[in-house]
Amino acid sequence: MMPSSAVLPAGVDKEALLTELRRLSWGAADILRAYARGEQPPHGFPKALSVDDGGEGPVSAADLAVNKWLLDGLSAAFPQADWMLLSEETAKEQLTEGQPLPAEWLWILDPLDGTKDFLQGTGEYAVHLALVRDKRPVIGVVLLPDADELWIGIVGEGAWCEDRQGERSPVRFSDRTEVSDLILVASRSHRDDRLVKLIDALNLGGSKAVGSVGFKVATILRGETDLYVSLSGTSAPKDWDMAAPEAVLLAAGGRFTHADQADLTYNTGDVRQAGCLIASHGKAHAELGERATRAMAEIDPGFQV
Repeated sequence: MMPSSAVLPAGVDKEALLTELRRLSWGAADILRAYARGEQPPHGFPKALSVDDGGEGPVSAADLAVNKWLLDGLSAAFPQADWMLLSEETAKEQLTEGQPLPAEWLWILDPLDGTKDFLQGTGEYAVHLALVRDKRPVIGVVLLPDADELWIGIVGEGAWCEDRQGERSPVRFSDRTEVSDLILVASRSHRDDRLVKLIDALNLGGSKAVGSVGFKVATILRGETDLYVSLSGTSAPKDWDMAAPEAVLLAAGGRFTHADQADLTYNTGDVRQAGCLIASHGKAHAELGERATRAMAEIDPGFQV
């Protein structure tokens, strides 16, 4: 059952929250694009120094700047809100292995998802913000700075894309429903033999390779592709990679689950999202899961899907 987002922490107004998320997202876009171009970033953040100059490189500087921008912004806008803030940049200080954070409501942030794409200038990087309640996502924001796309999803209410002027575009899932017609969106770099064998076993209609998880899910929301598969163990994606993309996809009517249809859960004491995970427009999700589960039993017996 999908959680309802009708209830937010006491004193938090939904429209006020969305207004602040828009401001923070476009501010993050300006910061990242400035660092990507080697320009002076806005909002008082320092220009990146090269490692040769004894400073941080553009990725570290951009990561830290956007992290501070988001955390400070949420804290200042809602000082009394009964939630905690967790980001990829603060995780080492905040988390203890095996212990969830003591929060009913938790923001999970990734200030820069797709570091390689940011460095290589592909534009296929993203910023993720997700509000999680009791281990499941309620609100998700996926910002694609170079595309000027802000994807917002409120689980139980819907999802949409906004541009800088606030013009909304609807989610446009493809009409493809047969597994043999579905288009996979895949990583360029994170592919091992097991994943190649699994994709072959699914017998899909084609594939497209792009960068960050947020960017991948956006291709599903636009109807360019239909599914994404993550297959991993100890070096798995983390909560901040998956929470916001899942929230937007779920709000749009899609699915993001383990191959056995079990939900992804967050703030469990283990930030790794390991296993065989499938994100899709939902139209053949159960069949995809069944095929993947059967295939993994042969490819890697004992692998926890």
